[in-house]
Amino acid sequence: MRLEEYWGVGPKTRETLVKELGQEQAIQAIESGDIRTLSDTGLARGRATRILRRATGGERMDILATNDARSAYNELLDLAVDHAVTQRAADRIRVLTPLESKKAMEDRLDNVLAARDAWEALAADDREVVLAAFNRYDERDGSELAAVEAALALLESGVKSGPFALIADLEADALEAAAAALAALNNGQVREGADEELDRLRDTLGTVEDMDANALELIDELQDGGVQDVTDFRESFEARLLSDTDVTVEQVREAMPTNATDATDFVGGTLRRLRSDLREAADEREERVAEEFESTLSERDEAIEQAVSAVDEIAFHLSLARFALAHDCTRPTFRGEDGAAVSVVAARNLTVDASGEDVQPITYALGDHTVTEGPTEAGIPGQQHVTVLTGANSGGKTTLLETLCQIVLLATMGLPVPAEQAEVTPIDALVFHRRHASFNAGVLESTLRSIVPPLSADGKTLMLVDEFEAITEPGSAADLLHGLVTLTVDREALGMFVTHLADDLEPLPSEARIDGIFAEGLSPDLELVVDYQPRFDTVGRSTPEFIVSRLVANASDRSERTGFETLGEAVGNEAVQRTLADVRWTADK
Repeated sequence: MRLEEYWGVGPKTRETLVKELGQEQAIQAIESGDIRTLSDTGLARGRATRILRRATGGERMDILATNDARSAYNELLDLAVDHAVTQRAADRIRVLTPLESKKAMEDRLDNVLAARDAWEALAADDREVVLAAFNRYDERDGSELAAVEAALALLESGVKSGPFALIADLEADALEAAAAALAALNNGQVREGADEELDRLRDTLGTVEDMDANALELIDELQDGGVQDVTDFRESFEARLLSDTDVTVEQVREAMPTNATDATDFVGGTLRRLRSDLREAADEREERVAEEFESTLSERDEAIEQAVSAVDEIAFHLSLARFALAHDCTRPTFRGEDGAAVSVVAARNLTVDASGEDVQPITYALGDHTVTEGPTEAGIPGQQHVTVLTGANSGGKTTLLETLCQIVLLATMGLPVPAEQAEVTPIDALVFHRRHASFNAGVLESTLRSIVPPLSADGKTLMLVDEFEAITEPGSAADLLHGLVTLTVDREALGMFVTHLADDLEPLPSEARIDGIFAEGLSPDLELVVDYQPRFDTVGRSTPEFIVSRLVANASDRSERTGFETLGEAVGNEAVQRTLADVRWTADK
């Protein structure tokens, strides 16, 4: 495959990649999902990520049918990346895409959950050992040596289940020998500290080279020492060499010229011969030592390759396992060909969960679900494929919509989901539309262009649409929304539509259900109390009297209070006064 055949690789990008990497290495980086190598060429990291997602995920990225669906997908990956144990694992997470088949989803789930179980079973001290090993791996940029040392550390932790089984059959002795050889060599050269004799020869050579560079000063120093004749000078020079270097007397005497004409010729000739002999000895020693280390690496080549592959694979699945553990995620089940459903029991929104806020778990379902137990007051949701969710402002409608979107995306990527139970039908198009308060014809047209075509195409579609009425006038919005609900029913798609216009949508198709979220009052701190669990087959109410009651109670002066009391009369003064009385009674109690 040629570079320009990959999605997103145009002439300029191809030129950059070929110039910096060469065509073969660039293709290898794309096929292996190597974001770092591509971005090191000067390619923007975001662009490199998008190219790799298309290269690895292909047409499955088309599941994300709207900008909001793609945004939700990126937000999920960002949350998962926060738990990556290496940069390479983080890069692999960033290019995760929806998978092609249920088998691929199940296989990845098996690996991630096995990693989760293995990590959960580790003692705290062993976890620290594993994380420290991966930290060192990152510090060394994921080199072969770093991978072998990381594999050794993982072996020492003693864990052999889940992804750690990839290194369970590696021998520590073989890895230690490989690590020593890898540490000793640098592009065929032997590093300092790898061989004692080579280090001695190099040190001696360095000292002799320094003497040669300062030969005139050495001669003056020897002559100033009181030498009487040539014999004294020769003996003083010999003694100096023996005391300042690690050469033998035999080496010194063999190096001394027999036909020198003066002291300069004698000293220079001796030092040049010593330099030549020492360099030859050091080169021969380095060649012999390098061959020994290369032989060790050749013998351990299979173990090294296994360690390199295993460490990256373990880091990847362990990172996803830590993400699943952090958010108490579980395995979803996948609906077969006999129906379509998205159902959740005790589901949580990951964005809210990651923020540290308290999360009320929600049970909800669309389609041919198998939910048999519902919340006490909510009952069991019906089997309708399409629902309209209504209710209080700040009641969690949008959060529930996002939660379903997150669970479907995670499941289709083969990842655990934040719910006690979840049932998902693999889909062909996810139409997720967040509320966009931009009231003009251009926004309305672009929104309809993005959400209707996927619904009209073949395949299974999930519609998750939030407050469609925010982009056009209420009368038209109700008509258009009714049309979208009807089209969703007619196309046998799954859909959930959040709206405040439920009363204006009737009569809905019999296949659609209206659910509601209710505000229950104000807390003693005048905070709105909401039961976020929808009540099925019930229209929710916004209960504006609670908001007005809070404004009356918090009014800064009599004039402001009077103004809010006038609004209270409009929404029902009796309800406002009753709310205020309930708040006072609760506070006193």
